[in-house]
Order: sequence, then structure tokens, then C-alpha cells
Amino acid sequence: MLSDISLGKYYKADSILHRTDPRIKALLYVVYLVVIFLISSPVSLGALAGVILIQIIMAKVRPSVVWKTVKPVLPLSIFILILNILTIRQGNLLFRWQFISITDYGISRAVLMAIRLMFLILSTSLMLTLTTTPLKIADALESLFSPLKIFKIPVHEMAMMMSIALRFIPTLIEETDKIMKAQVSRGADYDTGTFVNRVKGYLTVLIPLFISSFRRAEELSVAMDARCYKGGEGRTKLNPLRIKGTDVLVVLFLTACAAGLVVMDLTLR
Repeated sequence: MLSDISLGKYYKADSILHRTDPRIKALLYVVYLVVIFLISSPVSLGALAGVILIQIIMAKVRPSVVWKTVKPVLPLSIFILILNILTIRQGNLLFRWQFISITDYGISRAVLMAIRLMFLILSTSLMLTLTTTPLKIADALESLFSPLKIFKIPVHEMAMMMSIALRFIPTLIEETDKIMKAQVSRGADYDTGTFVNRVKGYLTVLIPLFISSFRRAEELSVAMDARCYKGGEGRTKLNPLRIKGTDVLVVLFLTACAAGLVVMDLTLR
């Protein structure tokens, strides 16, 4: 069911990654985002999988939670795999039927793109959503982008909007699950029939979901007005961010792993 999806949810645990400063995790996420799209050799990708496994152990996240995080992205990953296989025409021809041509380069490129997508979701979850609360993510983004205040950019408001968006991803998933169960109890069918009929059936989910989302947004705005929220000007932090010794060790270790992956990939090319 949709309620089993862990994508975007915070996983409460007492681990070294949970205790790491969110600013460091945000920067490490950017580093590994670059590494994921930079390396391409099978050995380097295997080593990256090992580094992500180390991160899972450091975060003390159960394998079932990791699976629930990856599972929703599998259909998209398979779609990207098939699309790239059928559209990339470079390389040695392996199979041809009418307008369909499959090459060895197309297969290798398709597999690479699918693997990158899975690594991207895992890295995002481990560095941000699973190990960091939305409030800490907002504080980290506000701190990292604070130099932009010189150009009159509303950094605090942007960080607050991102925090609220991340916070409501699990809520919207739970709300969608409740609406679908309610509609099924009234005779709705989302699993049988033609594709067009199933798409039409999902309209009975989307309309109540939109209404519920707008209602929640209005309630949130009223609550923020009632608490005299006027933006970030003059506001202080209850728990200000501070970099500790363990944070330095984490950033040095994971940065060294990222650099090693890049060097390994360049050597194997």
C-alpha cells in the first residue's frame, strides 16, 4: 500500500549520520550527486554501491526501509531502461525488427542511466530525508544560502517552503492511501479495465486530494499568522547548528571515498 512507501519520510534512529550537521550532509549530497553522474565504469559503480552500503550501515537504516524507499522508483527506472535501449542507435547492432534497433552501446547506456537513478534516490534519502528532519534541512539550507541575502533574496522563506514541501510528502502519501481505500469501499476499481478507464478512475482520487491539500495549506497559513510569523527577520534558533569533531571525521571519510571513486574511474578508462 501507499502507506508503506518510505520515500521522503524521516527515519528516527541514533546513528552517526543522524547526528551529523545537516549542512555537511547537504554538501556531501552535492558531492555524491556529481560523483554519480561522473563515474561510468562497472568497477567504479560497484565501488559506489559499496560506499552507499557503508552509508546505510552508518545510518542504521533497516534493509526493509531501504527497499520501501527504492521500490516506488523501480517502475520509472525500468521505463528509462527500456526507453534508452530502444532509442539509442549508436554501437554494434545486436537486434533489428522493423523500426526497432538494439545495440550493445544502447544496452550499456540504458543500464548505466537506470543504475544512476537508483543511486541518486538512495543518496538523497540517506543524506537528507531519512537521516535529517525537515526542520534541520530548512536550517541547513538557510545557513548555506545566507550569503545570498546580500542580493535581497528571501533565503529564509525559500528554505521554509522547501521544509514544508518535504514535510508534507509523507502526509500526501498517507492521504492518497486513505482516499483510495475509501473509494474502493464504495466500489471503485483501480486494477482492472482498460488503461483509459483506470486513468479516469484515478480522477476520483485526484480531486479529493487537491481539495484536501488546499485545505491543509489554508490551515497552515492561518496557524502561521496566528503565531505572528513574519519571515526570518529578527528570528533566532532554539538549537543553533554547530559543527563537532565527529562531523569533521564524517566529511573527511566520505569525501575521501568520493575522491577515490573518481580517481578509480579515471584510471580504469
